[in-house]
Amino acid sequence: MASAHPVDTPLPFLRQLAFGIQHVLIMYTGCITVPLVFGAAVGLDRETIAMLISADLLIAGLITIVQSLGIGKLAGVRLPIVCGATFAGLTPMILIAEEYGLQAVYGSMLVGGIVGLALAYPFAKIIRFFPPLVTGAVLTVVGISLVGVAGGLIIGNDPTSPAFAAPSHIALAVVVMAVAIGFICLGRGIWSQLGVLVALVAGTIIALPMGLIDLGGVAGSAWVGIPSPFHFGAPEFPITAVVAMSIVVAVVFAESTASMLAVSEITGKPVGKGDIARGLAGDGLSAVLGGVFNAFVDTVFTQNVGAVATTRVYSRYVTATSGVILVLLGVLPKVGAVVAGLPQPVVGGVGLILFATVAVVGINTLRKVDLSDRINTTIAAVAVGVGIVPELAEGMFEKFPSSAQILLGSGITLAALTAFGLNLLFNHTRLGTLARATVAPGSESPEPGTPAPVTSTGTPTRSGAVHAPATV
Repeated sequence: MASAHPVDTPLPFLRQLAFGIQHVLIMYTGCITVPLVFGAAVGLDRETIAMLISADLLIAGLITIVQSLGIGKLAGVRLPIVCGATFAGLTPMILIAEEYGLQAVYGSMLVGGIVGLALAYPFAKIIRFFPPLVTGAVLTVVGISLVGVAGGLIIGNDPTSPAFAAPSHIALAVVVMAVAIGFICLGRGIWSQLGVLVALVAGTIIALPMGLIDLGGVAGSAWVGIPSPFHFGAPEFPITAVVAMSIVVAVVFAESTASMLAVSEITGKPVGKGDIARGLAGDGLSAVLGGVFNAFVDTVFTQNVGAVATTRVYSRYVTATSGVILVLLGVLPKVGAVVAGLPQPVVGGVGLILFATVAVVGINTLRKVDLSDRINTTIAAVAVGVGIVPELAEGMFEKFPSSAQILLGSGITLAALTAFGLNLLFNHTRLGTLARATVAPGSESPEPGTPAPVTSTGTPTRSGAVHAPATV
């Protein structure tokens, strides 16, 4: 009898709990950053922001459980992924709040989620247009972009602060990285897999005498609190706001598709159109629940994709455990406040390793592409370049209309759209066939019968269709 795939194999309870906690600690700061920034931008008081954080964690936990375990044939990709609030929706939510109010923010999110649920299965049908050439380029950009986030956690984001880029903070991050590297590379068995968690604990202990642990929000937090539906009043549905949030959901679909395919690649568990469709339905469900409970649209957290690749713990029951922990943190605000007190240089230190791992996964994915083909090389290069330039040239699109900034403000989105569009143009139309048939001036024509160059998905026929590459 064939044994179950590692993805579908539960671990012993204590191991499963330890790895589940590790996933939560990795993503927690990124998850609560979205409600913190949104609340500050629209002028909410501290108590209301705390409510947003609780709602954010509750919905993130529920969607993580859905994605890990699945709901029949309705939702859930059934892979080891952790979900959380996406930054893709942050700017449009702030703009909608300023223009129409908070009722419109959550009303448009609710409708955007319904639109997403309706489009999940049609969107999944284009999975064949996300070959390694596309997903590899996108993941490379994702990893490189997130490295900047890790750097911000280490040195701080306020240049006017006396603690900005403090050598002691940088040194703490280096020590945390050294501990993580030591356990990951030299540890044996479970100690190698728990290297990130050990580094987080060690870094927190070292940070105690440095005064970097902020537990000021713990005393004022309630022990139990469940977010109330439509806290800001009856939802409203301005057409412009609904269109903007529907676009956000579509962008999240593109990001999540790339991440789900990456996890499939890392774990060796194949996914089909139905799996991707159920995963995207989970994203749409997050927007529906977010609209009702004042939370945010969720996506697959790429830092946790890096954790799966680093630890090589592939069980989806581990991430389901993470989802349960997130739900508990969502309904126990005081516990959540304790976790939020983790020192940022410590989180940034382990984040630097995990985020860079995502980029390496992308590079490894690109190795499966025939990069001796000048067209494939150009597609990958342009996608990576276009995706990285907004991260390096801050404010590049600030003079564009706010509606355009929804798409242009994210380098990850730009990379996905560029790679998808160019791959579609040159690997799925006659244009690519004609381009590859062109012989450079001065070069010799190939011998009759020489195979055409292999593209990102196979060998183009005369009609421009693409067949699966032959196995060796």
